[in-house]
Amino acid sequence: MNKNISRLVNIAQKETRLIIGLMSGTSLDGLDIALCEISGSGFYTKLSVQKFITIKYDEEFKKEIREIFSRVNISLQKLCLLNEWIGLKHASLVNECLQKWDIKNNSIDLIASHGQTIYHSPKSHHQQEKFGNATLQIGDGDHIAVTTGIITISDFRQKNIAAGAEGAPLVVYGDQLLFSKKGEDRILLNIGGIANFTYLPGSLISEEILCTDVGPGNTLMDAYMQQQFPGKHYDEGSAIAKKGTVHTGLLKTLKDNPFFSLDFPRTTGPELFDLQYLQKAIEKSGAAALSVEDTMRTLNKFSADIIVEAILKVVEKKASVQLYCSGGGIHNPLLIGQIKDQLPNCTLHTTESLGMNPDAKEAVLFAVLANECICGDPGVFGNGTNKIPAVSMGKISFPG
Repeated sequence: MNKNISRLVNIAQKETRLIIGLMSGTSLDGLDIALCEISGSGFYTKLSVQKFITIKYDEEFKKEIREIFSRVNISLQKLCLLNEWIGLKHASLVNECLQKWDIKNNSIDLIASHGQTIYHSPKSHHQQEKFGNATLQIGDGDHIAVTTGIITISDFRQKNIAAGAEGAPLVVYGDQLLFSKKGEDRILLNIGGIANFTYLPGSLISEEILCTDVGPGNTLMDAYMQQQFPGKHYDEGSAIAKKGTVHTGLLKTLKDNPFFSLDFPRTTGPELFDLQYLQKAIEKSGAAALSVEDTMRTLNKFSADIIVEAILKVVEKKASVQLYCSGGGIHNPLLIGQIKDQLPNCTLHTTESLGMNPDAKEAVLFAVLANECICGDPGVFGNGTNKIPAVSMGKISFPG
């Protein structure tokens, strides 16, 4: 037997596994690194986060990614070079963390790498009949495995698409295993660049679970801040938005997009909701003279409204629902306040109430997916209802 296959079998048979989850989102803030101790699999999964850190990307790294990120026309040479370069960069950051934590690389069983999304193109967006749903994440898993010496699971989204879904959001798999609770209807809301949520019914019936993208979370607000205030990456503390007033015409125009009429589940990305989208809405609504503060307040309200409207479609007939938030948007007090005010039947928490650092959640959930890839039975995820195919996801890269 190939020694790497033998090693993988031994990992699968261990009582507990140490798995590093890596997440780099569309906001390009940095790399989330979560060291998780995991035992069991499926609904018997037990997880403890041993270490967590977000390492901010430097401006050079962001500049290189932005040359190809969410762009229709790019340099194929740059794409080719960055696939390797990002993998090496992520591997280097893992090595640095392990050294800082005084943990030997050979004590880590697996790395789960989401990679860097550079383009997400569901059929509802590209609307080309002969092509299906598509998405692309780069940051090659083989380079991570060889550079760290750790078996790496990566490129999770492709199997999801191959099985008939749209490649996102994948958080539903981890949410179902870690956070379902009998007798309690739950919404797990993640506000990243794009906002998404998982609905977990208290009935625990897999076929009732739903996970969908909502639309822009932070992406338009962050892009506009970066345009207006070079060097600032987001509206810290909602300081700019709090000074403004909502422009109802612009708000209405921002909401006027066929995406918001699509059935759940649906997916999207910055490919649709970008600064060009905002500029067209400004021109159409006659808001060209709008102040930066008023524009930010309107964008904040836009994100809050579409999140609320999507959640209400799922929970409007529920007497009470527990809403657990995660992602960068939880640090936007105006956004969170508006969501809370418009959902009186939902009790709002962060995932800290569930014992999960809300900033670490996505990286942790990819560690769970890697554990399922090696140890799990995809049958626990039901029968594929609501475009949640019961599959094992991830490609396996060996160090040698």
